[in-house]
Amino acid sequence: MDTHDAARSTEYRVAHLQDRLASGELGELGVRAEVRGGAVLVTGTVPSAGCREDVLSTVREELAGLEVHCDLVITETSSPDHAEELS
Repeated sequence: MDTHDAARSTEYRVAHLQDRLASGELGELGVRAEVRGGAVLVTGTVPSAGCREDVLSTVREELAGLEVHCDLVITETSSPDHAEELS
């Protein structure tokens, strides 16, 4: 497989990943995947650590063998465990 075919294959796999992330339980998330300089960058915001693990599992499954960088932010909203100090 030449470089052009490899790039096309990577883009196809990333598009398939985007389709999987957009469907099912993960569909409400603002997670994006894009090819950047030979690697795949996965970014976005997820509501919990469990959801992040679900996304990462899907990414590992779809993009096995590719260099992947993930920057997923967790926005879990839980009650504070201490009082906020105000000056």
